[in-house]
Order: sequence, then structure tokens, then C-alpha cells
Amino acid sequence: MTQKSGKAVRIYEVGPRDGLQNEPGFVPTATKIALIDMLSQTGLTHIEAASFVSPRWVPQMADAGAVMAGIAPAPGVIYAALTPNLRGMEAALAAGVREVAIFASASESFSQRNINCSIAESLARFAPVAALAQEAGVALRGYVSCITHCPYEGDVRPGAALSVSEALFSLGCYEVSLGDTLGRAVPQDIDRLLAVLLLRLDPARLAGHFHDTGGQAIANVDVALAAGLRVFDSSIAGLGGCPYAPGAKGNVSTTLLARHLESAGWVTGLDLTALARAEEYIRLKLKEGAGS
Repeated sequence: MTQKSGKAVRIYEVGPRDGLQNEPGFVPTATKIALIDMLSQTGLTHIEAASFVSPRWVPQMADAGAVMAGIAPAPGVIYAALTPNLRGMEAALAAGVREVAIFASASESFSQRNINCSIAESLARFAPVAALAQEAGVALRGYVSCITHCPYEGDVRPGAALSVSEALFSLGCYEVSLGDTLGRAVPQDIDRLLAVLLLRLDPARLAGHFHDTGGQAIANVDVALAAGLRVFDSSIAGLGGCPYAPGAKGNVSTTLLARHLESAGWVTGLDLTALARAEEYIRLKLKEGAGS
């Protein structure tokens, strides 16, 4: 059956960063590089490969520079990195990163617990990062965490997520990813959120980032698809979570998401067999590490 080009959905792989940074132990650099190289052969066009953060706060990402240097770049694949501050941005540029990401929370309490500052302060800190990205010609992506629920405040107003999203766009983000950090959102929550956001924002510039804690990630993807979103973050083998969000489990599995989309007639451009190999590889490596 011939698929229509208008049915295309882009999957943004975040496992090597968002997934592995939440592992209890340090995943060897060689394992990270091998995983990224395997993912590069699956048809993915965007892979979040590393995070240039203080190793004191996120020791699992202490080898970000070595990971970026060790990757065998595949044609057409963008390797992105998280850069929470100017120092991280400078390190990412030195490592040759061509797309970086910044993040802010829709919850004041989560912002304080996660990065020790208010939402407004976090956005002010990102201003020089965004300016340097523009100067260097590097793509800038934004994340909004706790779009519907916060582990400290409970329900989050849609207007809060809208405000932060607009701020990230004003800093120069080409795309903003909406994060259900706890994985507590149900389809009605996502529908309610997008009803507010899409009064002001273009769905073509938004991505869905749904954790699968409550088993609702795929259902939430379907709601977002119906609203016009065409980009979704996922993590190989469903790796991930958040150290500052008690109870949060992994992101939706890349393989699960790709299979669901393809079965529903959407075009992902991904090789499901190659994805399964990458998933099997990292599962085995993490199991070996846990038993060592």
C-alpha cells in the first residue's frame, strides 16, 4: 500500500541521553558509542547523544565529549546534546555538536528541585546559551517538563506550559518538546493542554515527550497526533525517567512507538529490525553491568 507523504511522523531518539543518564551506574563510553552507532543505522534522523552538564550532578554523562568524538556520524543524522548553561554550551560546540537543547519546567517547585532556581531565573540563564547557539549557527531545541503534573505541586495549569513554551520559542528554539515527566497524564489531560497551547502555538513546531509510567504514552501520542503534532520523543528499550521526579519511569519505547505508528498507517522511515537489534544490545549490556 502506498503511504501518503502527509502521514509522516518524525521520531526523536533520546535514549542515549535521557535514558542512560538515569541508570544507577555509569554506562561505559564504548557502550554508549556502540548504541548510538547502531541507532544511526535505523533511519532515525535525530539522536540526543549526550548532556554537557557538571559530572557532579549527572555523573553518568561525564564522558559527553568522548562520546561525541567516538561516534561514527551517519549521513542525514543529527546528534544533539543537552546544554543547561553557557559552560555546557561551550563544551558542546568544542565537541562539534550541531544541535543543542535547553529545558525549563512548567512547575515552580520542580524547577527549584531540578535546577535550583525559579522558572524565570532558568529562562534568564538560557539567554546567553541561546545567543551563542544563534551566533554559532547551531539548532536550538527546547523542553518543557511537568506539562500536566508535578511531583510536588500536583496538577499543572495548561497556561503555565504555554507561558514556558512561548518563552523558549522567543529564545530561538525551532521546536519545543512537551514533557509528561511523571508519566501520569491521560489522554484527557493532553487534550486539555493542547486545546490551550494550540490557540497560540503551531502544532508543527511542537513535539510530544511522554513517559510511560502509567501505560498511557501511546494513547497520549494518539491524542497529540489528532491535534496536529508530528514529532515524538522516545527512548530505545524504554530507558529513562527523572532523578528529580519520584516514581517516573522510562520514556515510551522507540520500538513500541514505531510499531504503533506504522500499524496505524503513519510513516516513520524506521527499520524495525535494526531498532530491535539496538534494543537487544543495550538491554544485554545493562544486564551485564547490573550483574558485574
